[in-house]
Amino acid sequence: MPSSQQESDAILVQFREQLVQEDLLHEGDTIGTDDGTLLRFLVARDFDLKQALAMWQNCVQWRKAVGGVGIDELYRRMDRLDYPERDHVLQYWPSSFHKTDKKGRPLNFQYYGGINMPELYKGISPERLWEYVVVSAESLPRECIPIAERVSGTPNLGHHCIVDLKDFGLSQFWQMKNFCRDGFAMTQNYYPELMSKLSVVNAPTSFTFIWSLVKPWLSPVTQSKVEILGANFREVLLEQIPAENLPERLGGTCTCKSLGGCMTSNAGAWLEGWKERRALLQGEKHLKEDSSFAEGEMDDKATYTVDVAPLAAPEAGGGMMLPA
Repeated sequence: MPSSQQESDAILVQFREQLVQEDLLHEGDTIGTDDGTLLRFLVARDFDLKQALAMWQNCVQWRKAVGGVGIDELYRRMDRLDYPERDHVLQYWPSSFHKTDKKGRPLNFQYYGGINMPELYKGISPERLWEYVVVSAESLPRECIPIAERVSGTPNLGHHCIVDLKDFGLSQFWQMKNFCRDGFAMTQNYYPELMSKLSVVNAPTSFTFIWSLVKPWLSPVTQSKVEILGANFREVLLEQIPAENLPERLGGTCTCKSLGGCMTSNAGAWLEGWKERRALLQGEKHLKEDSSFAEGEMDDKATYTVDVAPLAAPEAGGGMMLPA
């Protein structure tokens, strides 16, 4: 680790130069080209340039290949706030992005006690659920976090995840274990240092055993961000989250009554201009298609379709931190 800000800045400059030399960084890349993005990869590898470069290269390759179409196409295809299976997913994996904490960080609420994987898979395939998890993870650095940073005026925020374990049992954990493990691996390998804090509330006595299994999936840096609370969590959360931003079920005052409830509202600054951003994404896709036709790459525009290969899903039986 660098011993001073000056040393950190120098390593960042070196990292950027190496990425450019290796043809791994280009203006407009959706992985992000700002200093904050590069720093996330450096921090994840303790500022070891060789390891950070390898991590970035692996991430770029994954982004090009994921789902057989790449992350940009997946993100265009699926709107995490408006897709056919959304109500079903929220019923059997209740979760949401909802407002921000006192530091301005987006809040991600996960209600594990409501998870029912067998019922969930009756309405969505493991491949489709994994696609949703990938798109949700991508939405953090693309939209949620940058918008929250602009609103708060604070850079490099990350997000704050709250996991509610009320009514969560070992049977549910076994159902979701493999999917969850793969979700942690994906976020740590391809979306490093985006979670600033993880607060676990209503932790049952069985959580000691569960934590002993989950802990090895997490890097030491991620482990240091975990805060485990029991049933008396309200005061601790309210020290970190404004009451009007904390859902009523967790001791706050927010109900999002006019938006159908906190679970489905996805309330936050990221909702402003959301439809326009989606339209722009679709417009970019159409422009690329039109360009292909103009260059003679397709003979019959009327019969043109996008062949989307299914995602390689993790072993059926769970989910990452996310569905939100």
